[in-house]
Amino acid sequence: MKSLSPEMQAHLDEGTTTLCWCWRITRADGVVFGFTDHDRTLAFDGTTFEPESGLTASEVRSGSDLSVDAQDAQGVLSSDRITETDILDGRWDNAEVEVWRVNWTDTAQRVLLRRGAIGQIRRGRLAFIAEMRSQSHVLGQTVGRMFQATCDAELGDTRCLVNLDAPAFKGNGAVIDLLRDRAFTASGLGSFAAGWFGFGTMTWTSGANAGRRAEVLSHDLTDGIAILTLLEAPVRPVAETDAFVIHAGCDKRLATCAAKFANVANFRGFPHIPGQDAVLRYATRDGGHDGAVL
Repeated sequence: MKSLSPEMQAHLDEGTTTLCWCWRITRADGVVFGFTDHDRTLAFDGTTFEPESGLTASEVRSGSDLSVDAQDAQGVLSSDRITETDILDGRWDNAEVEVWRVNWTDTAQRVLLRRGAIGQIRRGRLAFIAEMRSQSHVLGQTVGRMFQATCDAELGDTRCLVNLDAPAFKGNGAVIDLLRDRAFTASGLGSFAAGWFGFGTMTWTSGANAGRRAEVLSHDLTDGIAILTLLEAPVRPVAETDAFVIHAGCDKRLATCAAKFANVANFRGFPHIPGQDAVLRYATRDGGHDGAVL
């Protein structure tokens, strides 16, 4: 149950109210935004809530079970605070959201109705709809380790311990020629074997995508020229001479961990668990049921 201040409760008891919605959104990069559906700027708790955001809230979908409560916020991509490129770059993904009900004549009279995060964003050329999910969505996420044959660590993290800044696992390159929207030839990587950077990551250091990170799907080598294919096409066009830093990738298999990184001691998978063939095996007449190791 929400706790209302005496002033807020008195305002609600009047019957005629001057209420509006305010949203405080904190992105993963720490930038804080404030939006309101009121027609003038409001401010409280060090945040300015702008009316020019184009945000319009839907009804709140809520249930008495553990399902995820949600509310949609629809907006127009005309504000310089909400840009289409930022949405495409994923900067708004999983941003923290606070939804306030505020008396716009006296912002001290307000109540925090819910906290959550931005979920699915459906976007078009001129407009977007952002889903604001309640905190119960965290209950649907996997917590803990997975019992699987492949490694569940991220290459280079505190569990893996591979130093990705070592010269053997890091390269500097530049785009030579565009092949498709997400494939290009690159210079500076001729000394690395084909496939070395497959499943790896790259960070653009110049050009329209500077500072953005991309996942590498495959790495081929033809006549000493590297051919890189990204998992997804960059948000902004890639141009010739655009520079990047690229790191080696891992397919999470024990054999790769041993041969490529010499890091079996830190392998975080269970490579010797029985596979599906062993699980589905059944008794036959041809022997092989003497209790020996399979």
